Amino acid sequence: MTALALALPTPRLVSADLLKLRRRTGLVVVTALLTVGSVALTYTIIELLHVFNPTANGPAGGVLKLGHVSFLLAALGSVAAAVVAATAGAGDLDALVSRDLVVTGRSRVALYLSRIPAGLLFLLPFVATAYAVAAAASVVFAASIPEPSTRLLAVTGAWALLQVTFYYLLAFGLACLLGSRSYTIGVVLALRLALTPILAQITTLGVVRELVPGVALDHLSPAGLGDSARMGPNVPMSIAATAAVLICWTAAALAAGGRRDATRDA
Repeated sequence: MTALALALPTPRLVSADLLKLRRRTGLVVVTALLTVGSVALTYTIIELLHVFNPTANGPAGGVLKLGHVSFLLAALGSVAAAVVAATAGAGDLDALVSRDLVVTGRSRVALYLSRIPAGLLFLLPFVATAYAVAAAASVVFAASIPEPSTRLLAVTGAWALLQVTFYYLLAFGLACLLGSRSYTIGVVLALRLALTPILAQITTLGVVRELVPGVALDHLSPAGLGDSARMGPNVPMSIAATAAVLICWTAAALAAGGRRDATRDA
């Protein structure tokens, strides 16, 4: 029981890690631009185009636009997740202060685990705010086209938060494993923005395609959005199988990162 208590992060430790992230002005700016900034700018441009030429450009609101912007938020939110996770996971190593944390006597497992909720507490409010802007704009600027229902808004928001959370956990484990922010960001961005969209289109890969995390997340995209929030063809996959794929990827990344972080020379 004592060993378990020592391994669990305390609220004070989580707050300290969260404060370290909030003090990074560059990280705050980048995260805000990739989430809230991208959504606000997208809706502003679409609405201005509609105002100046309503015949050629439809309203900025409605279900279809919500699907497109949700896909954008999920993609750029995963980029923000990679940046935040890389900073939370490997920032102390890059700053050469990890030895100072270890010599305080705190459990390495507790130090590792505390950065997981700290990063999510930093990241998810930006994503939630960005989606709130998208949800409001999809209703306010709908004009004469169908508005998304309350249920669709809630499910789409949960889907966007799930995507960002998954890529944060994946990137965090990878950052602790590699011990480098730049390598982590590069690997996650290559997986999310380059490799996944290509594999999502290749249905002939069969079950291998379904093991790609981005493809599994694609299966969870709200049906009410149609194909506007999907990367590839809609191939049926059970929720249990989808959950198993995502849990396995997350568990493997966090376990590998935790083991490396606990055994790394200070």
